[in-house]
Amino acid sequence: MSTNRTITDLKGTFNLHNGVAMPYLGLGTYQSDNDQQVVDAVKSALEIGYRHIDTASAYKNEEGVGKGIKESNVSREEIFITSKVWNADQGYEATLKAFDESLNRLGLDYLDLYLVHWPVPEKYAETWKALEHLYSEKKIRAIGVSNFLKHHLEEILKDCEVVPMVNQMEFHPHLVQQDLLDFCKENTIQYESWSPFMQGKVLELDLCNDLAKKHKKSVAQIILRWNLQKGVVAIPKSVHAKRIKSNADIFDFELSKEDIAFLDGLENGQRTGPDPDNFNF
Repeated sequence: MSTNRTITDLKGTFNLHNGVAMPYLGLGTYQSDNDQQVVDAVKSALEIGYRHIDTASAYKNEEGVGKGIKESNVSREEIFITSKVWNADQGYEATLKAFDESLNRLGLDYLDLYLVHWPVPEKYAETWKALEHLYSEKKIRAIGVSNFLKHHLEEILKDCEVVPMVNQMEFHPHLVQQDLLDFCKENTIQYESWSPFMQGKVLELDLCNDLAKKHKKSVAQIILRWNLQKGVVAIPKSVHAKRIKSNADIFDFELSKEDIAFLDGLENGQRTGPDPDNFNF
């Protein structure tokens, strides 16, 4: 395991290929309403010690996320903030405009990470060019993609000036996609998971209960620890302070190689979200 893959505590990071340190555990805000709920979730997470908050223009809660950040006692420089350009805003000029609008809603001067949310056919290459431009202007510390399969990444790598630093994918024991993980690693693209709990379904997997008992942890904690030990950044979503805190209680145990192999072996290609090769939004 390389030195930047050491797992220490909640403020620990993995280094992106441009040297930017990305906290390996963050708060996801998908489906969190743009009201006091998301403000409080962000504030709770930062209070507990999280330093990574993930949102997107499509979540329609950037204002609330920005407010939570502002109302916390944590300085902006300490927080790693991600947003994403939505499909309807893809294309070069439209992406530049969408980025400015996201910054405005968040009330920020810059983003730590900006992602192409989905590989919209005929558009994502142009969208990537816009992200490269924003990166060169130092408006974003790192740029990446989301929901990109190997062939989408190969398309980008063919003529990009900047290799994507991150690929945020659906990732859980039923959708490991080890080949894609390996491809990203070979190309120094940091893998990041969304829906690590399969929208809650993983918590119903009896198979994981033995591991939970063995380590005296919850299934959710086992899954998050598995993410980190596989070198994957995780952003579990929750609006409940108790759950947000519990999700961070994963630094006092370690999964064995056998534990990891067991979870990897649950792969069956089952998605809880859309297929990156077949979506129409």
